[in-house]
Amino acid sequence: MEEELYYKEITPSGFGIAIKIKEVLFSEYSKYQKVEILESDSKLGKILTLDDLMMATEGDEYFYHEMIAHIPMMNHPCPKTVLVIGGGDGGTVREVLKHKTVEKVVLCEIDEMVIDVSKKYLPTISCGLDDPKVEIKIEDAIEYIKDKKDMFDIILIDSTDPMGPGVGLFTEEFYKNVMDSLKEGGIMVAQSESPVANEDEIKHMYRLLKKVFPIVSSYTSPIPTYPGGYWAWAFCSKTVEPLSYIDEERCEEITKQCKIYNKDYHMARFAIPTFLNDLTNNLN
Repeated sequence: MEEELYYKEITPSGFGIAIKIKEVLFSEYSKYQKVEILESDSKLGKILTLDDLMMATEGDEYFYHEMIAHIPMMNHPCPKTVLVIGGGDGGTVREVLKHKTVEKVVLCEIDEMVIDVSKKYLPTISCGLDDPKVEIKIEDAIEYIKDKKDMFDIILIDSTDPMGPGVGLFTEEFYKNVMDSLKEGGIMVAQSESPVANEDEIKHMYRLLKKVFPIVSSYTSPIPTYPGGYWAWAFCSKTVEPLSYIDEERCEEITKQCKIYNKDYHMARFAIPTFLNDLTNNLN
């Protein structure tokens, strides 16, 4: 196997993935990180990586974006205002816009280069970024969120791993500001790493979340090209329990537009395996 023809990512647990690559379409350093677009020699199509870590592939990005967006959106009776933190590739914004109730989406992304390359090379993922309902803020979300009291129905933290520009998004102060930015009945969902490859990161994150939010639950779904192939998200709110509400009519409409999401799959996401339940609850 010729090393230079493969993208490889090895997890902290000592295993990972390899994808055959045709060519590097884009590779530059922004002010914050290394940004690359790779053309794979596989059914995955083009790939976005940041600091050599997998962010999205054209072939399987919907595994992630449908789950981070539709689980919380469907648990809210009428989500009108949505904040997406990170997510410069645009996939989460695209999914949020499928909900007809949405009046405004704010995308707060620190790295403009991620948005620019996604628009150029990943149009099927970034297609919602030019929608008139979308306001793009090229800002540090840590600062942006500090004075946004009672502004959003849904906040989605579509962040990188807790390193580099993403490290400040995994702090108690940040989560407190996020909670304060939610309207009554609001929901926050954050990607919370791989239960099989990032155990320490998950324990640290849920320990902080449970200091801030009265309600914190985990839900999971497979993602073929993410470390471990299995991913978790944290569902957080002051008052809203997961699965306490699903808009049946909107659920039918969204399901027609999705590859993974449907009501049965939604309900099953909160059936948590024992080892993950232990990870997110035994936090001493």
